[in-house]
Amino acid sequence: MNRKIPPDAFSFYFSLGTGRSYQAVAEHYEVSKRAVSNMAEREGWQARLAELERKARDRVDEKAVETLEDMNSRHLKVLRFIQNKAIEALKATPIESAMDAVRAYGMTLDKERTIRGEPSDRTQVDLAEITREEMRRLLRVVPSEASQGDQAAQAHSIHGTAESADDNDDDW
Repeated sequence: MNRKIPPDAFSFYFSLGTGRSYQAVAEHYEVSKRAVSNMAEREGWQARLAELERKARDRVDEKAVETLEDMNSRHLKVLRFIQNKAIEALKATPIESAMDAVRAYGMTLDKERTIRGEPSDRTQVDLAEITREEMRRLLRVVPSEASQGDQAAQAHSIHGTAESADDNDDDW
């Protein structure tokens, strides 16, 4: 096995994909694995491989972002087209029979908001309702002066019960 390893050996090594090995390169070029290992170390194959894989991942990520942006752009164009058609229909149709146009326009607004990362009307309503419920649950209503006497009596009654319960705790 006194053959010389060609300069394109790294390209062959890289093309092997997940099954790559120095042994496979050695068998392909009919040289020893040690010769391939020495060449790989001299030429920094592992560092080159890592760099190529990083660049490939970066390209895949860029394409994914571009694809998503293209999709969103197409969807926005279609939504704008439908919005324009809905507006034309609203202009040309008597108010009594314009509900289809109104529904179409409303649907496109929700979809456009979603694509642009904004909440839809339903999400806003749900969030507002949740906030109101939390505020009702967490905040107490301050009583008027007339009912303060009644509440003081109720509080005394409750505290009196709690005190007698506390007295029972000493027995434990």
